[in-house]
Amino acid sequence: MRIATWNVNSIRARVGRTVDWMVREDIDVLAMQEIKCKPEQFPLEAFEAAGYEVAIHGFSQWNGVAIASRLPLEDVTTTFEGMPGFLKGQEGPDLPKEARAMGATINGVRLWSLYVPNGRSLDDPHYVYKLDWLAALKNDTANWLTKNPGVPLALMGDFNVAPFDSDMGDPSIIPGLSTHVSPAEREAIAAFGEIGLTDVVRPLVPEGFTYWDYKQLRFPRNEGMRIDFILGSPEFAELVTAASIHRNERKGEAPSDHVPVLVELDLPTEDDDDRPMIF
Repeated sequence: MRIATWNVNSIRARVGRTVDWMVREDIDVLAMQEIKCKPEQFPLEAFEAAGYEVAIHGFSQWNGVAIASRLPLEDVTTTFEGMPGFLKGQEGPDLPKEARAMGATINGVRLWSLYVPNGRSLDDPHYVYKLDWLAALKNDTANWLTKNPGVPLALMGDFNVAPFDSDMGDPSIIPGLSTHVSPAEREAIAAFGEIGLTDVVRPLVPEGFTYWDYKQLRFPRNEGMRIDFILGSPEFAELVTAASIHRNERKGEAPSDHVPVLVELDLPTEDDDDRPMIF
């Protein structure tokens, strides 16, 4: 079973290369972030023609997540317990929830597509929102694991945090002044290890960025960041047989600023000889 995550940075602008990559790489499940559209605007036909069903969660031209799968999507949800909301300039317990999370069970595996808030700057309310969001996600995941022992689980997506110095190659990100590398953000990611989750890609792909800003020739200079992850429970990690970061998807015409991250699981899927052939 081949599972991937990709911040596509507008699915309407990149549907062709997204579906082409999925078919070419024989992807069973793709978690997408920053789809930047409402469900009725999503280019569903291209995915269906390639043999995928899609669950979509988006409100406008910002944020948005989706999961495309060749296998049935079950128990789909678009929020988690304690998930905070955000509205610029507003505070309080009833702020609107953004389209940043989607969970689904596929072939007996619980998968999440997550677009963690950016944080913007260390003195911005969005930074506090980011830390609260990650803390709530950790708590909800811990509770879910307790209630569903033995079920493989993975949190996948754009975490907007570079956990280690080796994950940061963008010279515009300055420790002590910038988000993505602050101690509090790194501690928030490390906290997932306390509940048993591990980065299942890093042991197999120890080096490599997943994001490069469009500006200042960041990609040709390889001044990127590793901020897209697949964090798996022990049961999920035991299934992982291979992993890869698809750097070449940052090349070519109109690429996303992120690239796909893929893992292969030792988990059989039903053969489907009727899958559409796309060339």
